[in-house]
Amino acid sequence: MFALGTVSLLTDISAEMITAFLPVYLLFTLQLGYAQFGLLDGIYTGATAVLRLVGGAVSDKFRRPKAVAAAGYGLSAATKVFFPLVGASPFGIGALMAADRAGKGIRTAPRDAMISLATPEDRLGAAFGVHRSMDTFGALLGPLVTFLLLAQIGMVPGPIFAVSAAFAVIGLIVLVSFVRERPLDKKVEGPRPSFKAGLGLLTDRPFRRTTISAGLLGLATISDAFVYVLVQKATNISLGFLPLLPLGTAVVFLTAAAPLGKLSDRMGRWRMFLVGHGLLLGVYALLFIPEGGKGVAIAALLLHGLFYAATDGVLSAKVSESAPESLRASGLSVVQTGQALGRLVSSVAFGLLLQYSSLETGVTVALAALTVTLVISYGINRERPASV
Repeated sequence: MFALGTVSLLTDISAEMITAFLPVYLLFTLQLGYAQFGLLDGIYTGATAVLRLVGGAVSDKFRRPKAVAAAGYGLSAATKVFFPLVGASPFGIGALMAADRAGKGIRTAPRDAMISLATPEDRLGAAFGVHRSMDTFGALLGPLVTFLLLAQIGMVPGPIFAVSAAFAVIGLIVLVSFVRERPLDKKVEGPRPSFKAGLGLLTDRPFRRTTISAGLLGLATISDAFVYVLVQKATNISLGFLPLLPLGTAVVFLTAAAPLGKLSDRMGRWRMFLVGHGLLLGVYALLFIPEGGKGVAIAALLLHGLFYAATDGVLSAKVSESAPESLRASGLSVVQTGQALGRLVSSVAFGLLLQYSSLETGVTVALAALTVTLVISYGINRERPASV
């Protein structure tokens, strides 16, 4: 788990360097409209969707989660090399963003399956919390590296992408050299792994409800890139701070992921997941405060970080307790795909909404949508505490 955490740390430095740089580069350097930015952000968020299913099914079928994860990490690393070559082409940037996220889609379910298969069920929340803390430490360092590079060289994309590629390649080397798989029993009990068997998990009512709820809540979740842009605009803080805003989320996520993951093992993982989305409602509400300044920005980033700490690893832990070992990666990929598709639609729709209406209208719609989906999810998917 710690070796995988190191891989995720290095890879997240690479990924978050790009995440921190792209809003400034696309919106304020290339002067893209919100609709175009929403489309590119949707690609970045949702391009993982279908390939999550493929990665999970292949991992289960051949019982080789490390090899499948390595293929995904390798694809993401390769895309960073080509970013400087596409220049200011939105089409080229979009294609590489899709390829990068495709790599994430391939690797995520096998990686989470390796963690879950090496962890006792009653400690899954804590294990995923520790992994996400390490992952988030990379997310904290990525924007900082971007900020320091921009301060030294200005708005020049080439060095940003080159340094990002270097971190991604080092992460791949660590995975291949130091991550050890738990020996897997080829005759493990459970359904025979296949793409169809993975989707067949949806016939189980609790698993289906979890998948539907995660997808609906993903649909009502504003992407990180838009959250940071909205925080900057709503609080009227300096544009120069925009690449640093992800640091606020990352610091809180890093601090809270392990404690909240451990707490979810006691109070119930689905309950914690819903509490996290309640915190996200607070982020949206803060955006209505006019000229809130740095105080409101800090409060919004605090709640945003707690939202991720209460939801990201906790959802994987929740799914891992219900998916059989023979279909562990497939089960994770099905739920993660529903969530990714919801967030893809959300990014595109929210971009169009901001393009043709006001910031206040966009945030109002997001607040209402999240409230409704949160109530629906609470109603259809209740969970007793794990200790009962």
